[in-house]
Amino acid sequence: MARAKRAPTRDYHPATVRRPPRAAGCAGPITIPRVRGDVELDAGGRRVRLTNLDKVFFPEIGATKRDLLQYYADVAPVLLPHVRDRAMVMKRYPNGAAGEFFFMKRAPSPRPDWIATCAIEHASGNVIDFPVINDLAALLWVVNLGCIDLNQWYARCDDVDRPDYLHVDLDPVGEVLFDTVREAALVVNETLAALGMPTYVKTTGSRGLHVYVPIVRGPTQKQVWEVSKTIAVDVARRHPRLLTAVYKKSARPAGRVLVDYNQNAWGRTLASVYSVRPRPRATVSTPVTWDEVAGGVSIEDFRLDNVPARVQRLGDLWAPLNAARGRFDLARLAR
Repeated sequence: MARAKRAPTRDYHPATVRRPPRAAGCAGPITIPRVRGDVELDAGGRRVRLTNLDKVFFPEIGATKRDLLQYYADVAPVLLPHVRDRAMVMKRYPNGAAGEFFFMKRAPSPRPDWIATCAIEHASGNVIDFPVINDLAALLWVVNLGCIDLNQWYARCDDVDRPDYLHVDLDPVGEVLFDTVREAALVVNETLAALGMPTYVKTTGSRGLHVYVPIVRGPTQKQVWEVSKTIAVDVARRHPRLLTAVYKKSARPAGRVLVDYNQNAWGRTLASVYSVRPRPRATVSTPVTWDEVAGGVSIEDFRLDNVPARVQRLGDLWAPLNAARGRFDLARLAR
């Protein structure tokens, strides 16, 4: 007798992955032509149509959609391992960073048959087919839709309830200097290090910093959220003039840095590492070292025009986040 299908709940969400056949070619470096209008090119054996290449996406610096696509082509070797096999929420800016945006979860139709999807069943019974960005062609396709930054799920599609990392989103409340955000990150890092957690930090590309902890896969997203909340509330209690963990916006004290544990909730996303942000100077969410944080790094140090050269020089500072070794066993802290 066949086993009955387990129904989705708030803590269990079945997911089905559709993987297209492998591409015939091998994706190497590509140069997107500087032309007006549209172009079709080969990306690792897949034909990708790119549109409106001359449209200005960042008016303050004059950067076009073509420049954005070329940036993502350049950083694809270090970016793709961080988004591969994960559902992607699309945040589309069809008229560039200064224009209106909208969120889109379902992979649009029609779409190329080589776009992988992750069909996630929600507790309501609703099934959403998210796109999955596994290769250069898919990356160019989703950016061509106007996705300036990339927002992937924390858990891979083979088990969307068990994430690969815990993270701390440090978000300034009101007019807070970035030096204060850096101080907050160093304090949070001390707390996490005292628990034995390995930590990796990146600029958000907007106003804050993200601190990630690679974990052994096992605890549910809810358990990761609970641990992150405990840590956030504790560190904010010990540093009340610097930090807050108050989630209700109207109740947050101004002039603090929010330790936003709620970003660990199921279904939430953050801008991925190496994402360009829809900011005037096309700043990028960039991995940095803790020495750089202590030394006075700033958000605008890392932009669409200079991050590829940094990657060429330093490689992927966040490669350990995807490694099998060096992960923290969060199960001993989870309830």
